[in-house]
Amino acid sequence: MKKVVKFGGSSLASAEQFKKVGRIIRKEESRRYVVPSAPGKRTSKDTKVTDMLYSCYNLAAIGDEYEEEFEEQLSAIRARYDEIIHGLNLSVCLDEEFKIIRTNFCKKIGRDYAASRGEYLNGILMANYLGYEFIDAAEVIFFDEEGNFDGEKTNEILSARLDETERAVIPGFYGSMPDGRVKTFSRGGSDITGSIVAKAVKADMYENWTDVSGFLIADPRIIKNPKAIDVITYRELRELSYMGATVLHEDAIFPVRREGIPINIRNTNSPEDKGTLIVEGTCRKPRFVITGIAGKKDFASITVEKAMMNSEVGFCKKVLEVFDENDISIEHMPSGIDTMTIFVHQDEFEEKEQKVIAGIHRRVEPDFLDLESDLALIAVVGRGMRATRGTSGRIFSALAHANVNVKMIDQGSSELNIIIGVRNHDFETAVEAIYDIFVNTML
Repeated sequence: MKKVVKFGGSSLASAEQFKKVGRIIRKEESRRYVVPSAPGKRTSKDTKVTDMLYSCYNLAAIGDEYEEEFEEQLSAIRARYDEIIHGLNLSVCLDEEFKIIRTNFCKKIGRDYAASRGEYLNGILMANYLGYEFIDAAEVIFFDEEGNFDGEKTNEILSARLDETERAVIPGFYGSMPDGRVKTFSRGGSDITGSIVAKAVKADMYENWTDVSGFLIADPRIIKNPKAIDVITYRELRELSYMGATVLHEDAIFPVRREGIPINIRNTNSPEDKGTLIVEGTCRKPRFVITGIAGKKDFASITVEKAMMNSEVGFCKKVLEVFDENDISIEHMPSGIDTMTIFVHQDEFEEKEQKVIAGIHRRVEPDFLDLESDLALIAVVGRGMRATRGTSGRIFSALAHANVNVKMIDQGSSELNIIIGVRNHDFETAVEAIYDIFVNTML
């Protein structure tokens, strides 16, 4: 059995955390390929090493005027790694690595290079600590000339390299461009690296270790001690991630999904917890009708009304072209016989609202056009909803009892999710009401 294990920044923030990680990896022979993040926060008031690197590089980019501050910041970063080295009694020395980093920062080689050094250095330490081979991600993970991830080239070269390597550490978050420059994924991109490695070695499992015991049914900032999700499908996860659930980088799903490799979200600080298993499909019945609740605030809605709209060929296309021309992304679009409503992010829309309104009037000559702001969208997601009657009715009932006015409700054709629109100020109350009716009443 082969497992790829990725550890987040909080799991590798100190020597003590490294020791926990070491015990987890050594407990199972199958944990053969390790993807580390950069050191995260040791305490709530601490700073992540990636943020320290960005700050240090910015000082170098300004020039000689901030040379003293630059050296102090670089020394502070070095101290974070020295603390881990001494705490683990490692023999590794990073003198040469920091000389190279200092030189490249002063050459202003790029912010991506700067950010990637957190994972790179942590990878060196992790490989030394475990006795595994270190493989620089820049040698095996590739981007094309436009900066897009090159999956085909990466899989070919990475697979060949790992076929010859029994156990290895591959730093997360970065790869290289055709000209050799370092290129990073978006923040949280170590999740993606772990998924890419899992695909390359045809792993039986991709374990993603973090500081929570898997996905929770709802945001713990809104619901006190929400229940954990035992098993979730990729489709359910995509729906929840899109609406704000952030335990796993959403792009990490694609490489392993194509290979049918399950992801297990685990807690480094509570390794005995089973966490959440993410799978392509499952016969396991969910504990509750819903799998999860997620949402976002600060949307605006634009309702376009015109009699006989449904018989006018290309009506919706013309309206959507107006948003496209103004570089405004559309989040949701419920419609009726003579109406269509477009939900957009309020901050994107406000600057261009008059251009959009004028554009819609010119394109389709609506009978009526209405704008609303300060709206929130809530996604109620669950494969269990397909076989359960009255789910929408229960949501309406719960929100009515909580005195929440529903601005919009729409169910996808997959019957996997229901989207509810409410006022911003009703958002938390709505989430609490939905959680209560589907979870608390079933306990």
